Amino acid sequence: MSHFDENNWISKRKTYKNKLTLPYFLEGILQKDKKILSEAITLIESERKSDKDLSNELIDKCLTYSGNSMRIGITGVPGVGKSTFIEAFGLYLISKGKRVAVLSIDPSSSSSKGSILGDKTRMENLSKSDFAFIRPTSSGNQLGGIAKHTKEAMILCEAAGFDVVLIETVGVGQSETMVHNMVDFFLLLMLAGAGDELQGIKRGIIELADSIVITKADGDNLVNAKNAVNSYKTALHYFPLKSSGWTPKVYEYSFQNIESIERIYKLIISFFKDKNAILENRKTQEKSWMFEHLRNLMINEIDKLEGNKLDLVLKDLENNKTNAFNAAQLLYNILRNNE
Repeated sequence: MSHFDENNWISKRKTYKNKLTLPYFLEGILQKDKKILSEAITLIESERKSDKDLSNELIDKCLTYSGNSMRIGITGVPGVGKSTFIEAFGLYLISKGKRVAVLSIDPSSSSSKGSILGDKTRMENLSKSDFAFIRPTSSGNQLGGIAKHTKEAMILCEAAGFDVVLIETVGVGQSETMVHNMVDFFLLLMLAGAGDELQGIKRGIIELADSIVITKADGDNLVNAKNAVNSYKTALHYFPLKSSGWTPKVYEYSFQNIESIERIYKLIISFFKDKNAILENRKTQEKSWMFEHLRNLMINEIDKLEGNKLDLVLKDLENNKTNAFNAAQLLYNILRNNE
């Protein structure tokens, strides 16, 4: 990249106020400007066509500079202490010389899509660091609490030079597959003593986890936490071996004990030593995201069908004049004829 020209930069900033420009966003991201990074993420979340075209260009350009971070997903039920853990872990990573981005998905209203967006309040100390970037975003109606454009936001953060990208999910029992399909390491936080350590409903999430951490392992809850660790260690023996050969570990964690977070950090570092496994996993994820994006594009095209074609198909379905398979085939044929 050419030498940074402050006067040219100011010109591009002024141009942005009247018209969105690719150089404004790209150079701002590459210069590690967190304000411009935040504006760029707002751009990719926009539903305006002009913004979509520009954001697609920006993501294509940023791909060249992405892929060098450790991508870590963190999930767990509300109240498990995700934000407390992420702040402590983020500050620990910074003490190790890392730049940390946190993409945190907040619960949002299913009707208004409004969101609390309170992560900068919940991670106050981390948000003050020059080496951290926290971006809360609304989950909308996305499964697993993963926002629609989180993957693209992750690419932008990597282009901005962040060494670690932490993605926090809502963790309300929905499918966590979407976040698992965009991270390298999937960390599941669990509470001890809640009476549901080995519930079948959590089997799917446990199978995805690369590590399980029992939080709030201190005071009167320490014994419960250690018992939960032993329970999960035993249970994991009955789960299928991961294709990479990685064996998930179970630890207890207390924000009062620095040694517990050091142990988790060392575990994650050891996981990332197998670079071939990380690369192969990312290739598989890209295929998955391609099909996911393709499905979204097709759904968008169906929503834009002229006249009342979609409504007629839905009406026939509701009145039992057709079935779901035939209705889907009909819509597919309509889309093909619209090409």
